[in-house]
Amino acid sequence: MTINPPLPPAPSDLRIGLLGSYGGRNIGDEAILKCVLGCLRAHRPHARLVVFSRNAGHTRGHQPEADEVVDWEGVPQRPVLDALAGLDLLVLGGGGILYDGEARRYLRLVKAAHERGVPTFAYAVGAGPLREPDDRDAARTVLPGMTEVVVRDEESRLVLEEVGVEAELTVTADPALLLTPEPFTERMMRHEGLPLGARLIGMSVREPGRAAEKLDEDDYHALLAEVADFLARRLEAHVVFVPMERQDVRHAHGVLSRMSAPDLGRILHNSYSPGEILGFMSHLDMVVGMRLHVVIFAALAGLPVLPLPYSGKVFDFARRTGAPELVGVAREQAGLLLAEVDRLWDEFPRRQADLNTRVEGLRALARETCARCGALLDAIDGGDRRDARRAEDANLILSRAPGRPT
Repeated sequence: MTINPPLPPAPSDLRIGLLGSYGGRNIGDEAILKCVLGCLRAHRPHARLVVFSRNAGHTRGHQPEADEVVDWEGVPQRPVLDALAGLDLLVLGGGGILYDGEARRYLRLVKAAHERGVPTFAYAVGAGPLREPDDRDAARTVLPGMTEVVVRDEESRLVLEEVGVEAELTVTADPALLLTPEPFTERMMRHEGLPLGARLIGMSVREPGRAAEKLDEDDYHALLAEVADFLARRLEAHVVFVPMERQDVRHAHGVLSRMSAPDLGRILHNSYSPGEILGFMSHLDMVVGMRLHVVIFAALAGLPVLPLPYSGKVFDFARRTGAPELVGVAREQAGLLLAEVDRLWDEFPRRQADLNTRVEGLRALARETCARCGALLDAIDGGDRRDARRAEDANLILSRAPGRPT
């Protein structure tokens, strides 16, 4: 009996939009975009991927998987709404975009997609703080209309539940956990003036702002300078500051200027891709970080990492990876912080296997988000695309996606 081989899948003409804080402002957000684009391309190789960006020129130049880029910030809204209307699915996120002052802006476009019959999927988004009435109202009224809402951590789930979002919330993990490292060569190290063969400690600082509103700038600059000096002496190391946003450079200089041994500090000054920053982790021996994605990259590289918890998302990641769970970033906690750094260095060899196991578990959860989005694409391809959000079989297909109860 002759068995004919299966026919190759027909090219897809799906148009899938991605909406998030994209456009080069933050390396963590660019890492998320790269991973979400990779997920969608793996599920639908022939789909047209449309990125709604805050800086279309940057996205076109740095995200080759994007087929089309639409500016959505500070531009006339008619072209944006027309682009939304032509989609078969709008993917929101991932990353921390549902917070005061920003949530209402993103959810306004999600609501516009709903009004045009476009199904929407929240891709491991982060939420909080959400205290402003307009942002809380937007979350409470728009999110329940999405086909599925996936958040990246328990903190985000609790924030949305407190707001009163009446929708099933699935907890997975940050999409950037699936990022692939790119080489950070010896030539790049020399260009940065970094010593080869020396012990290097990575450090990440950030600016105060709406996502870190309780930070006192002078206080935490002085605290981190004390930590950097301690590490330089204790480990005979150089401290390398890893900026994830432009503003981080100023704050790195603020810490460096307060060090008693500033000659042992360096700041990465060139622009790098997310994959190259992840590749840079292979040159480090330890990381102390405020920025969530520096902490994530360090964990992916299997390094001892001390998260400095300025917000719930960093607390949550520390808990999930078994890292020391500090209570905050304040000068009066200097003694506790130095003791934790010392203990982390001494105990890490016997803790590394546990970290690697936990990180692989988080990577599996990140893949779950991708599988859930792929299941929704199957539902869209299997029926009337414009009515897919209301299709009765969509929930059945989604329920079969790999995952865990939340």
